[in-house]
Amino acid sequence: MTPERTQKLLQVLHRRQPDLSLIADQVNKPGNLSALIRNCDAVGIHSVHTVVPKEGYRTYRGTAKGSDYYVKTLQHTNVLSAIECVKSKGMKVVAAHFSDRSEDYREFDYTQACALLMGAEKQGVSAEAAAQADAHVVIPMMGMVSSLNVSTAAGIILNEAQYQRKNAGLYEVNRLEPEEIRTCLFEWGNRDLAKYCRENDLAYPPLNDIGDVIDAPGWYKRVREGQAEKFNWQNVAY
Repeated sequence: MTPERTQKLLQVLHRRQPDLSLIADQVNKPGNLSALIRNCDAVGIHSVHTVVPKEGYRTYRGTAKGSDYYVKTLQHTNVLSAIECVKSKGMKVVAAHFSDRSEDYREFDYTQACALLMGAEKQGVSAEAAAQADAHVVIPMMGMVSSLNVSTAAGIILNEAQYQRKNAGLYEVNRLEPEEIRTCLFEWGNRDLAKYCRENDLAYPPLNDIGDVIDAPGWYKRVREGQAEKFNWQNVAY
């Protein structure tokens, strides 16, 4: 990568919010899923959690405009697994869900570690997921319709999260660990090589501070000889 490109990517990484995330629970339309990921990138979310619909979904990049390359994704087989994962990282779960404990989405404090839970297009947030959420928020509706498209609703709520976090100065300091920054720079600048490593259960090669491979010829030689370090990518977001 050129120095200018590297600097641009560093600026993006230094604004990432590792304690802000999103859970997409069985969002089955690939266009909506891509739009959700694009929304997440726009507000500096570093990683998202997706619960795979029962019928599955195909890869779609049209609406994401490439942002799905820059937001890490961890897939789960059920929503309780996703909720447990974010809670283990100290995040509260705030569900976009109408209930007797719902509050206006602008009243929730998004400066705290939290993950926004969005339900499927028709079913919304499931009863079991709603029960596990720490808070419920709603977007006031003034017209005939009672709900918004899932990606539109997420965009509105996440924009409020960005507003609160910007006012709190959370975008002004780098909040990612140096190792994570190196890894991201490598993945973003060497997509094919990163994909090769994941598909072949190989650890990423040794990297310098800007994600360049240290001693690339030596690492390729170890790969050819079957001596490169192995790694299990099964439960790693990328």
